[in-house]
This record gives sequence, C-alpha cells and structure tokens, in this order.
Amino acid sequence: MPSEGADTKPNEMGREELQESDLPAIVREVRRRTPARLLVGRTGTAYKTDTLMDLRQAHAAARDAVRTELDLAHDLRASVVAKWNLFDVCTQASSKDEYLMRPDLGRRFDSHARAAVLHRCPQQMDLQIVVGDGLSVTAVRAQVPELLEALNAGAVDRGWTVGQTFVVRHCRVGILNEIGELLSPKAAILLIGERPGLATAESLSAYTAYQPKTGDTDADRNLISNIHARGVGVTEAALRILRLTEAMMVARRSGFGLRETLLESGEASG
Repeated sequence: MPSEGADTKPNEMGREELQESDLPAIVREVRRRTPARLLVGRTGTAYKTDTLMDLRQAHAAARDAVRTELDLAHDLRASVVAKWNLFDVCTQASSKDEYLMRPDLGRRFDSHARAAVLHRCPQQMDLQIVVGDGLSVTAVRAQVPELLEALNAGAVDRGWTVGQTFVVRHCRVGILNEIGELLSPKAAILLIGERPGLATAESLSAYTAYQPKTGDTDADRNLISNIHARGVGVTEAALRILRLTEAMMVARRSGFGLRETLLESGEASG
C-alpha cells in the first residue's frame, strides 16, 4: 500500500497504484538505463493498457520499417538527393517478399544496377560510401542525411578522394563485395538499416571494409551499430566510422584483426 500522501491514481481495475516517483530507487535506475519494458506493472495477469498499446505501436513501427519500399525523394528528401547527386539501383531481389525470403539475392546487383554503377561512379577512389535500405527504411530516413554530411566533410578534411554515393534497394551487407569488385575503392562504407526491434525502428549500422572483394565475409568487415538518438549519436558515429576507416587504410586490412580505438572522453561532443 502507498504511504499517506503518496502520488497515486486509479488503474483500470479502479485500484490505486504507485507512480514513478514512489518506486524504489533501484527500480527507477533500472528503468532509466534501458528502453526495455521492465517492471512496468500489470493488471491481473496481463499488461496494463498503456504498456500493451505501446507494444502494439512499436510492433507496427517495426513492420513498417521492414516492409516499406525506399523512395529517394520521400525518404532522403529532394534537397539531400540533389546535393549528393544520389541515384538508386536494385539488387537481384526484385521485391520485398523475395528480398526477405532470399537473402542471397540481396548480395548481388542485377544487370541494370551494375551498368549504372559502372557508368556513374568513378573507380579506385579512397572512399566509397553506399546507402542500403536493409531491414529498416525508417532508420535510413532518420539517420542518413546528417550522417552523409558528416562523413563527406570528414573525408575531405583527411584529403581522401570520395566516390559517387548511391543507394541500393533490397540490400544485404554482402553487397560490399560486389561494390569492391566493380569500383575497387581503398575502403568502402555501407550505411544500412538494422533489423528493428520493439525499442526503436530507427537504428542504422555502418559496415566498413578495406578493399572488399568476392569471398569476403563478416569476419573481413568492421561494424558500428545502434546509430540512433538513444544509442550512438550521429556525430559520434561519424567520428568513429572515419577513425576506423583511417586505421584500415594505415593497416591495409579490416575485420576481426583490426580493433576500433574508442573515442577519447568528450571527443564526440567536441
């Protein structure tokens, strides 16, 4: 029972329940540190209505993130498309259903995509940036415009030559291998939507690879994940991606043998 004068309100059953301020400090601290729905209370054997509705909304957002077809002008804004002269191509997966059922098709370009990439993108650049829809168009929409700006600015500051950025629909991480075979960049960065969960549908990953080629696996790539407002912020992510890419170029390798040096305290905000 709440103490006299405690802040309470009736729940769905008409009974009074404790408010956030009345919870033990350890419970408040656990809930502060994670977006997971922990210690949210219940009504009988079921979730409370607010929790259940929140879960249903998060599930719907996750489904939308996976099933939505990426549209350049709508999802990346016309101004961003124009600034970076973006164009889109597709993998051998011709539809979202095929993409979800056949991951292998998302790792290879179709013939039209290969021709477009070869025609519009210069070869043997220091850095090639590619955007893939992956499993969350929502993440691409939320994170890519600002991240593209930061990555290009950082690459120019380092004196790197940067290839023509483009967008891949129905994209899997393995497309990096074909990008390497077609364009032969020194390093490639794939910004791709992560599989959404019930905490956020806006999480982006950045896969980086040194001279990617046919036969490479995830062991030959490095990953910075959880790029979103409640995870790794865009500014910190850009710095980490650029520093990791720089380390790749010095070491002339990527993957499990190359460990990321974490940012110094305060560097991300400076």
